[in-house]
Amino acid sequence: ARKYGAGYVDYYQFRMFDMNEDERKTIITRGINNDIVKRFNDKSKINIFEDKALFNKLFDKYLNREWIYLKDATKEDFKKYLKDKKEVIVKPLDLSCGKGVDKIKVPKDTDKLFDQLMESGQTLVEDVAEQHHILNELYPHSVNTLRIVTLNKKVVTAYLRIGNHGNVVDNFNHGGMVTAIDVDTGMINYPAIDKDTNVCEEHPETKVKIVGIKIPMWDKVKKLCIDACDVVPEVGYIAWDVCLGEKEPCLIEGNDFPGHDLYELPVHKKDRYGLLPRFEEAMKEGK
Repeated sequence: ARKYGAGYVDYYQFRMFDMNEDERKTIITRGINNDIVKRFNDKSKINIFEDKALFNKLFDKYLNREWIYLKDATKEDFKKYLKDKKEVIVKPLDLSCGKGVDKIKVPKDTDKLFDQLMESGQTLVEDVAEQHHILNELYPHSVNTLRIVTLNKKVVTAYLRIGNHGNVVDNFNHGGMVTAIDVDTGMINYPAIDKDTNVCEEHPETKVKIVGIKIPMWDKVKKLCIDACDVVPEVGYIAWDVCLGEKEPCLIEGNDFPGHDLYELPVHKKDRYGLLPRFEEAMKEGK
């Protein structure tokens, strides 16, 4: 912990016990990740990312879908929003890791639904983000989001999160799987892994092969996230969640405290070196 900023979870999850000293020095451990957050993210601005409704208001041009915040709306507003919609996504404002996020069918009684959502705290309602057919074939029950990490307006690492077990969310900590995306090419060169360390070269439910997928519109995805960095420049280290639509990428949310647990999983590396040199290069630029 003193030498590398690592706890026992980092030591086990990244298999640091298999590394020599030089290799361990390249791993982004919890301590190092915390230091990057402190250095690049202004505490007075992080509430923008933690309040999902405020985030949607400020980043609306990048969302590419309709949404409504029930505490700022009337039942009549809600009824108009739901017109011609068959399903919507409902979210609480104060939970993370996919908790409290549901996909629901729009009932005839929208007033009753309004009251139910207000009572449950699921007050942010969004259109279902329609994903690209390539990712829909991979797993159709959730939006399989791209996790794009930017540091100092540079894309430093990226991942595809994939739903599993019939879940409507793809979160790695909520039953989903994750695999790494090559930042330069958008290619997936490694199998996916879940929290229980099950490794899958193909999806266990759909049997679609994961290794070899190329993320469509990859340059557009990266540009969307880099452009979004300008909205709150005081927060320079962000993990963006992006839905890849059929025609364009759609921003889902931004995270002001990127989780480092996805970064250096051994199944996603050819060697035992980590990402810290790449992060350090991004931190030097423009500083």
